[in-house]
Amino acid sequence: MGRGELKEATMPTVSNKTQKPLSVPLPGGKILHLGPGKTGQISPKAVDSPHLKRLADAGDVVIVNEDVRTTPGGGQRRRNSTYGHTSSGVSRRGGDR
Repeated sequence: MGRGELKEATMPTVSNKTQKPLSVPLPGGKILHLGPGKTGQISPKAVDSPHLKRLADAGDVVIVNEDVRTTPGGGQRRRNSTYGHTSSGVSRRGGDR
């Protein structure tokens, strides 16, 4: 790890390898809904769940556990948000006209 790099813990990823939607029971009473061929992130604690292990042993899901990722520059990764309204760059008039 060079200067200016930061180790960042990642969350394990679960991939649905079936052609049908799956409901994956997770600890704490939560359920991860995965469509065919879709992936989702789970907490590191959920990897040890007996329900998840049973699905993985059957080949229905694949668990990818990337422990540590190195981010150059030492800063936080930034995602572009696609939720909500996007700005078009045009100023709009508001209020009563």
